[in-house]
This record gives sequence, C-alpha cells and structure tokens, in this order.
Amino acid sequence: MTTLVAAWTRAKRRLAAAGVESPVIDARLLLEAAAGASRAEIIADPHRVLTADQTRILDGYLARRERREPVSHILGVKGFWKIMLAVTPDVLTPRPDTETLLDVVLPIFPPERRFSVLDLGVGSGAILLAILAERPLAVGLGVDISEAAIAVARENAANLGLAPRAALLRGDWTSGLAADSFDLVVSNPPYVATGDLAALAPEVRDHEPRLALDGGPDGLTAFRALASQALRVLRPGGVFAVEIGAGQRAAVEGLFGDAGGADVWTTPDLGARDRVVAGYKKALGECLGKG
Repeated sequence: MTTLVAAWTRAKRRLAAAGVESPVIDARLLLEAAAGASRAEIIADPHRVLTADQTRILDGYLARRERREPVSHILGVKGFWKIMLAVTPDVLTPRPDTETLLDVVLPIFPPERRFSVLDLGVGSGAILLAILAERPLAVGLGVDISEAAIAVARENAANLGLAPRAALLRGDWTSGLAADSFDLVVSNPPYVATGDLAALAPEVRDHEPRLALDGGPDGLTAFRALASQALRVLRPGGVFAVEIGAGQRAAVEGLFGDAGGADVWTTPDLGARDRVVAGYKKALGECLGKG
C-alpha cells in the first residue's frame, strides 16, 4: 500500500534524479491529479492510501515527466494570472514571467473603462483572456498564424465564459486589420535567437512549438515586424506592451521608438530581468509636430 505522503516522497526523488528543475512542486501537482486530492488534503490526511489505479496513473505521469515532458502537457492545463487554461503542444505553456505584462497594462486601463485590445501571437489566449477576465468592459481580438493555437484559445475563451468578448482569428500579425483600431496591443512574440534554441531546457526545446520560439538569427525578427504594425493599428494615444528576452531592451525600445512610439519604457519581472517594453502611440498633435 502507498500513502499520499509516501507517494509524494517517492515522486520527488524520481524527478530530482531525472534532473527536473522543480521536483517538489511537480511531484505534488502530479500526485494531486492522479489521486484526486488537493494540496490541503495531502497535508491534512497524508496517510490516505492510494488505490491501485491512482498509483498506476501517478507512475505514468512520473515516467512522462522524467522524459522532461512539461507538467502542463501531462495534465493538459496551466494556471496563469487568475485563470486556468487548457494547454497543448501546439501552444507555449504560459509562464509567470509573462504576467509582468498584466502588471504593466492593467493599471493603465481601469475596470470602468471601455477599451479594445489586440493580442498578436495569441497562442493559448493567456494574455488576452487574463485582461478580459480582469476588465469586464473590454473587448479583444487574438491573432495567431497557427490554426491549432487558435483552436486552443477558442476553447479557453469558451471555458472562461469570455467568448462573447474575445474574437479569434488566424492571420499574419496585423494583415487585414484597419489602422487606428485598438486602444491596446500586446504580444509575447518569438524572441529566442535561432542559435540559442538548442540550449533551451528540454521542456521547451523538445515539447513547445518552434514557431512560437524562434526569433530569427538575433531574436529580433518578430519585433521588426511588430513595431510598425502595432503602431499602425493603435489609436493615437493607445498603448503597446510586448514581452522581450534577455539583452533585447535597447534594440526593442529603439524599434518601437522609431516606429512612432512615445514614452517607451521597460519593466523588469520578479527576477529583475528586463521583461516588458511598453509605450504609447504619439497623439495626433505630436505626429504633426504640434505637441
């Protein structure tokens, strides 16, 4: 017989031996799912015995995690901000670092304000849907070149009850979208330099879509397109915010500044790494040299 506490201890040891970065947390999450137990239940009733089926399921989960398959793919879900999202190998697993983007934009758009948001490279819908969940008067459009990603985002929008306010479209960045259409443009584009992909953690390198990772030779290919396109579809005075990679602050700030961005700034994540470049589209008077 295997108890919850014994199963957790064994799971932690297996994952640590496999080189998993967070064996304690991952072991707990997999145990919770396999045993149908919450974290509180594991602590309050650690000697509860797992059934044979629960033990078999947990062993299967652990074997997959030992092969460095992400927990989000094993369980099919991942929490982001205050929402839970379905996740598949067709989309990036939402990461806590990306929540920095919400920290930047939400204070600019208070709950009582009506506004429209465009998420370029929407993936699972994490950023767009988290914004809409926090701002009940907002409406949004998510665009992605991957039809499979759009399907995941649609499922998440429906599950969260946000489908009436979230349109999702397969497309190439802002192609076909009218100028001066959105109050906010957000994006977590591919920004890993092609030559750096091989050095990524196996969970990312081997299990996440390369299309959402590969930022070209210097990691900036997507930003070169995004800067001009995001500013084109923003209304004057509108806000843009994009996630960046290590060492990209100056280049991305420059690209958006050259494209017509004003008051461009960068916000670090909780690890003090430059994470989000944001700014405003110049108002009409500034564009005409009157501001």
